[in-house]
Amino acid sequence: MQNLENCPGIKVGGYNVNNIRYADDTVLIAENKDDLQELLNIVEEESRKKGLELNSKKTEVMVISRKQEPPKCDIFINDAKLKQQDKFKYLGTIITSDGRNNMK
Repeated sequence: MQNLENCPGIKVGGYNVNNIRYADDTVLIAENKDDLQELLNIVEEESRKKGLELNSKKTEVMVISRKQEPPKCDIFINDAKLKQQDKFKYLGTIITSDGRNNMK
């Protein structure tokens, strides 16, 4: 997505990374809640321009933190609050909120 190029993300090998895409799966990556909400707002707006709608029931949030209990992160699509998970599966890998991953 062209409009995400100048948005904040995380530094990986000197590059700014704020999204990972494969087929119809997209992961947005940000260092804080406000940056993540900004990314999601851009994706939602660009999708709407193309006649697509993000499904808040299929969109989830995960905070990666070294703390035993990751902080709550209220992120919204329109007025719908997204569900926060402590793990998710992406391309066959389970990623947990403590930053670990396992192939399953």
